[in-house]
Amino acid sequence: MTGALAALRQVLTAAAEPGRAPAMRAYMREQFDFLGVPTPARRRAAKAFIHAGRDMDSAQLLALAEQLWQQPEREFQYVAIDLLDRHIARLTPDSLPALEALVQSKPWWDSVDGLASWVIGGLVGRHRALQARMDQLSRHPDIWLRRVAILHQLGYKTSTDHARLFDYCAANAGDAEFFIRKAIGWALREYAYTAPDAVRDFVNATPLAPLSRREALKHFAKEPA
Repeated sequence: MTGALAALRQVLTAAAEPGRAPAMRAYMREQFDFLGVPTPARRRAAKAFIHAGRDMDSAQLLALAEQLWQQPEREFQYVAIDLLDRHIARLTPDSLPALEALVQSKPWWDSVDGLASWVIGGLVGRHRALQARMDQLSRHPDIWLRRVAILHQLGYKTSTDHARLFDYCAANAGDAEFFIRKAIGWALREYAYTAPDAVRDFVNATPLAPLSRREALKHFAKEPA
């Protein structure tokens, strides 16, 4: 794995535009270093690295993701998320604790949202018994794990467990944390494309923060009068 990481660093460095790095750091509020690799270029550069994951089992994939997480530049965490997303079928229910640990390591909306909607959401979608753990996370003291619970069904559409979605949103509606309020609005807005009446009824019946309500109803604001 060390050789693979060294090779990845080499191709990412070659694809980097160092002049972009300061703006990328600023966008993430100076919390992370960047090489300066735009997303399309990063994905092209990491394609072979990610493809090699086809020969790994869940433990190997998670170990590699952890090594990527330990790298100082944020692009490596993005590669880890792409790696896990690409090989989601190889992850097992036992992978969830390691994924939660990644959520809590170097947490910010960019990594948390990728893990929530692509990786953890994909895993729970394949193993619905894990929804019981999402129930627990929806009340967790860690705001990022609660954000995961709220957002993990983003891509589920008609497969959304709307009772759980609404329960998680209602349980967190009084939280003053921006990232929780934003997550509630985002989750409801996405589900509104599938079940607009249900979302409208929930929003009208629930004392949501103005930010959550505004985000949830963006879809309806575009409807013709």
